[in-house]
Amino acid sequence: MFRFIIALCAVATPGFADDAVVESVNTRADGTGWSFSVTLRHDDTGWDDYADGWRIEDADGNILGTRVLHHPHVNEQPFTRSLSGVDVPEELKQVYIRARTSTTDWSTSRVVFDLVP
Repeated sequence: MFRFIIALCAVATPGFADDAVVESVNTRADGTGWSFSVTLRHDDTGWDDYADGWRIEDADGNILGTRVLHHPHVNEQPFTRSLSGVDVPEELKQVYIRARTSTTDWSTSRVVFDLVP
């Protein structure tokens, strides 16, 4: 019986994984669209649990751009990655940044960011 409990706890552990946190956002508009630099923090443990992306959304959840992160950043926390050439409709004054991890998918929370041309 004791071995079964240990095995069950080991299987259940990934369910306790945490979301990646958007720590900061920097933007600039140029002739090819908007460039976004997003700083994330996550307790990456390796290939089994790491922050694997972030995206830019409008207020309705429409995706304007997605930055895929192809590897863990275990020894680089927080870390910043950029995405350029994002087409943001001129009428938008705010966008939302949502992060994703390999274990929890897209976060249910998102960070609002005011666009300043």
